[in-house]
Amino acid sequence: MDYSQYKFIAAKRDGRLLTLTLDNPPMNVISQGLHTELSRIFYDVQVDEEVDVVVLTGAGKAFSAGGDIPLMQMRIDHPEMCYPKNAELKQIVFSLIELDRPVICRINGDCVGFGLTMALLCDITIASESARLGDPHVRVGYATGDGSAFIWPQLVGYQRAKEYLLTGDLLDASEAARIGLINHAVPAEALDAKTEYFVNRFVNGATKAIRWSKLSINIPLRVLAHSVMDASMAYQTLTNGSADHQEAVNAFREKRKPRFTGK
Repeated sequence: MDYSQYKFIAAKRDGRLLTLTLDNPPMNVISQGLHTELSRIFYDVQVDEEVDVVVLTGAGKAFSAGGDIPLMQMRIDHPEMCYPKNAELKQIVFSLIELDRPVICRINGDCVGFGLTMALLCDITIASESARLGDPHVRVGYATGDGSAFIWPQLVGYQRAKEYLLTGDLLDASEAARIGLINHAVPAEALDAKTEYFVNRFVNGATKAIRWSKLSINIPLRVLAHSVMDASMAYQTLTNGSADHQEAVNAFREKRKPRFTGK
């Protein structure tokens, strides 16, 4: 498989390991280009029989800062853009859930919004202790509709999920590991070694057994995602046209706190 056509995701092979690095500097926000590429790349990996293990990480200091504010404004101005966005969104979510190779998420820095949703859909999550994690959709007047509504409660329970998804508060990596949102939080200098430990376990393991065990484990998750995604994306699309969402985008550009009115 040739991954050279990807402009916002750098692919590097090392034997049976494929490392995919989000590369949209400076903070790897989910731009239109990156969003489109993410909707395709895991399907390419699925048919790449030279790969047994995938590491997903980010270039620079952040894994991903999440949503792209200028793109949000474009979708407000052109709401018809929400429909292809939602189709790509489902492709990203389901291609990650259905990929039969183990995916290790190496969270090298802040991991926010849809960046975090992608991380949580991976199989092993390892974060630098300095990373901040969270889903602040509501803080930009946007209903969470990218998969967080179904994956967070599976990891931390409904009460904790609602606390963080309804406030948009961030948490540090150590706390995220403590409550079970991610697998491990380690010092930055230990991030590569911890990632390599799991890479070696999977590369040198019974790869067919690992693949098919993952698929079995993810069957209920696939069912849950199918039951939630369409409705949550529809709610998010409704908030795309809300006054509060426009106010949040304006406030971000003007570097001030938003003044929400509930409209």
